[in-house]
Amino acid sequence: MADLVLLTPRPAEDTSAGLVLPGLALLPHRVSVLGMDVGTLVSRGDPDLVLVDATADLVQARGVLRSLSALGLGVPVVAVVGEGALAVLDDQWPMDDLVTATASPAELSARLRLALGRGPREAGPAPDPAHGAGGPEEPEAIRVADVVVDEASWTVRAGGRALDLTFKEFELLRYLVQHPGRVVTRDILLQQVWGGDYYGGTRTVDVHIRRLRAKLGPERESLIGTIRGVGYRFTGARTTER
Repeated sequence: MADLVLLTPRPAEDTSAGLVLPGLALLPHRVSVLGMDVGTLVSRGDPDLVLVDATADLVQARGVLRSLSALGLGVPVVAVVGEGALAVLDDQWPMDDLVTATASPAELSARLRLALGRGPREAGPAPDPAHGAGGPEEPEAIRVADVVVDEASWTVRAGGRALDLTFKEFELLRYLVQHPGRVVTRDILLQQVWGGDYYGGTRTVDVHIRRLRAKLGPERESLIGTIRGVGYRFTGARTTER
């Protein structure tokens, strides 16, 4: 029986671990449920394993995982994700393993057992501030016109102003900015942003584009052009920033 901590953004009245990961309620482990404040975890003392709830807010969960990696707690960290998130996970998510929220008790038990047996992943050497050597480089910020998409901090600035975007809006804008001048069909955007297992229609893309334009503001909404009957195109020349 292991001592587990679940970090979740759910409100205090909904902090049952079973609401995030139902299979966990059928396992014999001790589970403490905390908010997404890494400082609270540090003051509590080291558990055997940390679970991070990424089912509600992927951007916040990724930030927490990065903070845990930087702290080097010396315990394995496992992310709890929804099925739809599998399409967007990459090596910028520092974790030892992941499990879907719908995993059966048998699968969950096996993943936790393996993670506990392996221990935490080895962190790469700290980068040399003078030469930038050691470990993977942070992704560069992408600029098109005066819109800057910073993958390292998961922020977007337009004209120097930070935009308040949802996760899907961020992913959609990031994909468009990565392919400036290219006409991208709605089907491609659905596949790249929502994942191949998404069953919604292309109207979902249109709704998110409309919201993106509104957040970019009237002076920039024309950056996302509509190609009637086909899809969308982000205009402007792409540059990168350090």
